[in-house]
Amino acid sequence: MKKIIASIVAALVIVSAAAAQNSIVDNPNPETVGNDSAMQALREISLDKFEREGSWTVHMSPDYGVISGRLFEGNPAMKEPLKEDEGNEDADTQVLGVKVEFFRRGVNSFYITSQRPIPIEGIAKTVSMWVCGRNQGHDMYILVEDYFGRDYELYMGNLGFSGWKKLTAVVPPSPDGEHGIVQSSPYYGDKPGLRVIGFRVDCSPMLARGSYYMYMDDLRAVTDLYDMENHDEDDMADNW
Repeated sequence: MKKIIASIVAALVIVSAAAAQNSIVDNPNPETVGNDSAMQALREISLDKFEREGSWTVHMSPDYGVISGRLFEGNPAMKEPLKEDEGNEDADTQVLGVKVEFFRRGVNSFYITSQRPIPIEGIAKTVSMWVCGRNQGHDMYILVEDYFGRDYELYMGNLGFSGWKKLTAVVPPSPDGEHGIVQSSPYYGDKPGLRVIGFRVDCSPMLARGSYYMYMDDLRAVTDLYDMENHDEDDMADNW
């Protein structure tokens, strides 16, 4: 009897741990990402609201299909405005739509890239965006460039859901300031350390057929602005 009870308790512990792990993956907490100091000033900032025509381009291999992108009137109903945007909701009325017409099934990807890299001030912890995935099991990645100009990709999530969903990518901290995604360095000035280049969608070979539609809105980042907010007014900036 004791062995049965012990087995049940062990199973419950494993299930609880798995549920907690899934919760962390689906809803990452920026306060625990690279949190090695109590000195943090986390802020959620807007990177792009997808309101300017021509600021994003779309492309894919012409061997696999044709892609197009344009702005549409719309907004995710569950999206909450930032404090500084309250009262200005009328200025955020559009989303970016992407249409892919596949020639045939296959292993392929398509890209959504910004005309100019989008810098993130401070030390970015997470980057999020609202996406309408049309319940197709393609995988989405955000493409970033670190302080030294090195390119990285961060997984945002699978697009197998209906309606709008907020996808979030965690920016892993550099272990030593030299390897991994480096966002700052005391040796090379104080320029913004992380820049968003765009996005890549890896298509599921079995689902890459016909026409596929997806929509994007409200690119944001949670970033640590402690050094910037505590910079003395009479201290010079190391950016010359």
